[in-house]
Amino acid sequence: MLSEFELIARYFSRPPAPDSRTALGVGDDCALMTPAPGMQLAISSDMLVSGRHFLPDADPHLLGHKCLAVNLSDLAAMGAHPIAFTLALALPEADAQWLAPFSQGMLALADAHGCELIGGDTTKGPLTISITIFGEVPPQQALRRDAARVGDDIWVSGTLGEARLALAGYRQEFPINAEELEQAAPRMHAPTPRVALGLALRGIAHAAIDVSDGLAGDLGHILARSRVGATLDVDALPAGPVLQQRDLHLRRRFTLAGGDDYELCFTAPVRQRDAVYKAAQAAGTAVTRIGSIEAEPGLRLLDAAGEPWQETPDSFDHFRT
Repeated sequence: MLSEFELIARYFSRPPAPDSRTALGVGDDCALMTPAPGMQLAISSDMLVSGRHFLPDADPHLLGHKCLAVNLSDLAAMGAHPIAFTLALALPEADAQWLAPFSQGMLALADAHGCELIGGDTTKGPLTISITIFGEVPPQQALRRDAARVGDDIWVSGTLGEARLALAGYRQEFPINAEELEQAAPRMHAPTPRVALGLALRGIAHAAIDVSDGLAGDLGHILARSRVGATLDVDALPAGPVLQQRDLHLRRRFTLAGGDDYELCFTAPVRQRDAVYKAAQAAGTAVTRIGSIEAEPGLRLLDAAGEPWQETPDSFDHFRT
């Protein structure tokens, strides 16, 4: 059985990259980091708990990817460039057959984004993964939740709903065949953080948030912080290819409130439509215009015919869901 320090040394200690901002990384009481001159630090933390945020038998390589991806998604929503992260890991046991693929999945995504593991903690306990991530953004360029303006277009990246469709398949909520589940499952297990899009939207978008708990609820955070309202076209929401084959009501429910999408929802002035499409093209990510910001508080849902859709979708809540 590995000791705590053998575990860290074997799976999570690596030499610093040549362009590292870290003066001192894994192995001391604190890491020492040197931000780039004139930049602000963007800092976010996320905790993933077995049985709550992922299935207890989740593939460890994919889980390693996902636990960092959800943190990178927070930086993307702020238009921040990733630089480093810490990992706090509670494990039922120090199992080398689990730790090896977990660390490989996590560190492969870290390397893809130039984001260095600089410290953390390990202990014995129920499987829990907590990451704090650090990014950089120029002053006045962060994409904040409180910056939406009346008249802004509302946009979303990628597609929505298929992570929730996969979860429904695992829970056997309704029939999903094996092929459909196999196609939808990557959206649940290995989300793609839209870091490049977030960076490309600096100076173009006003407000942004990553869609983690469901589009309607997450957009609601922008509306509340910006003190505005919005109208959404529920039939304009981009469903993933497997979800597109399902009935209209299910598509609306899962694209509006499915959760675990890790796409970006953002607002931008109408005059910036061409700039938004160019930024999306440069980032290699599709975007869809789905509604508009209005002065009247609240979220109004219309169908493709312009008729109100009365159902109120419930987004994920850690203490109520």
